[in-house]
Amino acid sequence: MSIRVGVTGGIGSGKTLVCKVLETLGYPVFYSDIVAKTITDTDPLVIAQVKKLFGDGIYYNGMLNRKKVAELVFTNNDLLAGLNSIVHPAVARAFEQWCLQNTNSQLVFKEAAILFETGAYLELHKTILITAPEDIRIKRVIERDGVTESEVRARMASQMPDEEKKRLADFIIDNSSNQLLLPQIINIVQILTSSQYGKIR
Repeated sequence: MSIRVGVTGGIGSGKTLVCKVLETLGYPVFYSDIVAKTITDTDPLVIAQVKKLFGDGIYYNGMLNRKKVAELVFTNNDLLAGLNSIVHPAVARAFEQWCLQNTNSQLVFKEAAILFETGAYLELHKTILITAPEDIRIKRVIERDGVTESEVRARMASQMPDEEKKRLADFIIDNSSNQLLLPQIINIVQILTSSQYGKIR
């Protein structure tokens, strides 16, 4: 059985970059957010549940209107909880299937933006938190998504603060501009692969 490792971090922290490095090192990575988008567009059961929650009009040309969903759940916690109760179990099932396909790898990684918020970290053996100073994260997201600073701050405000995540994480990677990323990643991989499975749990 593979050691399951979660990778998370706030918006603009650099989760994807860290995961791409892990893939380059030869380890499989499960991208939760990408899988969630695929599931909400293709899984008949999930589509039916989402339509029941939001109405048939939430799909346009067979695709979930994510912009509309974001607007609706941003101001309605009940809708957000309802959506999460549909999507998160479906993603968890997909992750289990994916793990069965990657049993030959000593380590498997699960990338998820809200790993701690959803409690998904409890089903993993270890977790890695990617951090970076707020100003750097804001700059990255503005450049990447073409959004305003206030929009980035609104997204940040909806996520669990890094200080809380640090208390839950097993490893922390500093992805600020003055810290080299690769040595930190390699160090964590070496720790994980040198430990016996019994100890890692």
